[in-house]
Amino acid sequence: MPYRFDAPIWQTPPPGSWHFLTVPEEMADEIDRRTTGVQGGFGSVKVEVTIGGSTWLTSIFPSKQVASYILPLKRSVRSAEGCGAGDMVAVGLVLVGLEPHS
Repeated sequence: MPYRFDAPIWQTPPPGSWHFLTVPEEMADEIDRRTTGVQGGFGSVKVEVTIGGSTWLTSIFPSKQVASYILPLKRSVRSAEGCGAGDMVAVGLVLVGLEPHS
């Protein structure tokens, strides 16, 4: 089941300056229920993400600070899609590695 949402890109403070998206809380709750027992290290969940014309495999990670999952947004995708911190993007997200009945 694909998830679709719009989210702003946010950036951590230097020196790291990582870029992330936050999965909406209600979707995060459902993802957590669907992936209990199959989550990876640190509670990570494997996903396929599409933003614009870019699709890639990555993981989302639970964050207590935002009470949701966060999605790292790598530089190559930001460059290809011409987006950066503060921009709103449309996201397609598919859980990877789950049984079809889940």
